[in-house]
Amino acid sequence: MNRSFLLLLFVFAFGNLRAQELYIFSEPASNMPAKSLAAKIGFKSPDSKYNNYFKQRYLPELMLGLSKNWMIHVSTSFSDYYSNSIRWESVKTYLKYRFYSDDDVHRHFRLAAFAEGAYSRNPFLYDEINLDGDNSGVQGGLIATGLTGKFAMSATTSVIKVFADRMEHIHHEGHSLEALNYSVSAGYLLFPRSYTGYGQTNLNLYLEAIGMKGFSGSDYMLDLAPGLQVIFNSNFKVNIGARLQVTGNMTRVGENTFYLGLERTFLGALKKKKKTE
Repeated sequence: MNRSFLLLLFVFAFGNLRAQELYIFSEPASNMPAKSLAAKIGFKSPDSKYNNYFKQRYLPELMLGLSKNWMIHVSTSFSDYYSNSIRWESVKTYLKYRFYSDDDVHRHFRLAAFAEGAYSRNPFLYDEINLDGDNSGVQGGLIATGLTGKFAMSATTSVIKVFADRMEHIHHEGHSLEALNYSVSAGYLLFPRSYTGYGQTNLNLYLEAIGMKGFSGSDYMLDLAPGLQVIFNSNFKVNIGARLQVTGNMTRVGENTFYLGLERTFLGALKKKKKTE
């Protein structure tokens, strides 16, 4: 494989999804390259004002670029949030469809719709609801992402509904089962100043505002989430970030959460290989 082909592969990968819109805590409207596969492992550790116990959650995930407009995620989670030791707790599927794209050389604007569903074995204990291991439920929403030069901004809004129909959910009384989720995410490419090859290291800085408002009662929360991302060889990504509560009255696993993620992308992994005679 010669150098010119590798450079072309690099341009193909980031022409569809620029580095500075690979947000740590939210999805952009852009998709990963078509017929590609990515594997990710995430680690979360919450910090709660109610206790000083060390808790941990691991989130393995597979992402598939079905076409330029469709992609799917399949993930699971293991944690000791609700037990004395780490155990399997949930499974989730996420589907995204990009339905609008206005692209130019150094800018683009894209819109996408998404839906996801999850099953969790955990009890219903907290006001904050999510599909990342804590609750069973469904969610759907819209994403708008714009990029100009080295700066990218994205906004997401969605409605989530969780289920409380098992004996383990006896504590759900008084909690909102439906909520509005919203986020505004900004990303800036710090390095490189200009692209010269696929092997260049990318350094991206992120800041995200993530909020939730329950439909029943006055429960709400708002986080700020700074993050740093390093991409090696255009296919291996390291994410470091934290969600820090700014305001809110929701009970949560942790008001603040530290996150570390590793992700490897396999470009063209789903393409059919040509038969050789």
